[in-house]
Amino acid sequence: MRNADRTENTRALLLRAAREEFAAHGIAGARVDRIAERAGVNKQRIYAHFGDKEQLFRHVVGDALDELSRAVTLTDDADPGEYVARVFDYHRARPELLRLFLWEALHYGDSPLPGEEERARLYEAKTASLSEALGGGVPEAEVRLILLTLIGMAAWPQITPQLARLVLGGGGSGPDPERLRDHLVRFTRDAVSATRNDPPDAP
Repeated sequence: MRNADRTENTRALLLRAAREEFAAHGIAGARVDRIAERAGVNKQRIYAHFGDKEQLFRHVVGDALDELSRAVTLTDDADPGEYVARVFDYHRARPELLRLFLWEALHYGDSPLPGEEERARLYEAKTASLSEALGGGVPEAEVRLILLTLIGMAAWPQITPQLARLVLGGGGSGPDPERLRDHLVRFTRDAVSATRNDPPDAP
């Protein structure tokens, strides 16, 4: 194996191991020793590739967001209801990204995130795509509110499954995810249709 390939392989192993560790324990609780052991490499490779633990967390979240952005876009079709369905399905299958977001929120609070401007550009693109899907004419500030609402509806049942269970029932197994998914799609389509027909005034 060439040095470049070996380096890239080590980096990938560390990121995969770090994602599992951070999702389970957060930034403060994660341990470099455990990450290195899980990746099967010397812990010094973490510092060589990423610097400190906080920088490693930043790379982990960035990679997870890139995966989400590639897998779920607003440009696949002009139906925001299908976008909500894909976000719902993605987080249901891969709950670690939402866990990373929760740990990040607890760690940084209201302080700016490392690389916040770069990450915000992802949502600039999504805002532009949603505006196009809405057919134009909806003020940008309102489009941003709609985007946040769509993401929240799709993600919240995965973030707080206990709340979904308490509200919707379903016993120990929780609510029927397919029924919830279908409801979110219908609700989104109805809301978006109302917005298209009667776009709100700009604030």
